[in-house]
Amino acid sequence: MYNPSKRKHTVSKRVAIAFTGPSGSGKTTLVEKVSKHLIEQYKVAIIKNDPKDKAQFDVEGKDSYKFSQTGAEVVVTSPTRTTYFSQREKTLDEIVSMINDFDILLVEGLKTLPLPRIAIFRNNIDESYFDCSEAIAIDDTINKNDYAIPAHIDILDLNDITQIIAWIHNHAKQI
Repeated sequence: MYNPSKRKHTVSKRVAIAFTGPSGSGKTTLVEKVSKHLIEQYKVAIIKNDPKDKAQFDVEGKDSYKFSQTGAEVVVTSPTRTTYFSQREKTLDEIVSMINDFDILLVEGLKTLPLPRIAIFRNNIDESYFDCSEAIAIDDTINKNDYAIPAHIDILDLNDITQIIAWIHNHAKQI
């Protein structure tokens, strides 16, 4: 298991970390928990990949929906939020420049991005994720001795948010 006491806990401005794993493994839940913890001290941004284009963001019939259906880039602003609807895929650099004001960026999915990555598993480990991960987060449904986990991959307790935050502090990539 990863021992966070071996490393110094610091966060430079504008760092990023990624999370990956099979559907239903708990990626969204973990990103949510990490974000809630980090938001107390840092400005946090989240990028969520939607590879199957299933997410729904607007209500049919509303003005913003009608505008976004034209294919134009649409921004809806109010006193409490600003929402940007884009009809074009963006690169990580383009998204980062749009968000701009953050300390820590959490990315869910997008396993091709060159970011330090935690793979999340429950019940079993898909060893194909070892090639794109620096750490795995598992719970007690997995016996790590049943797998040939490479020595360079840190093993984190999926239910130990303090340990996961420490790993992020020590491994997040400055962007």
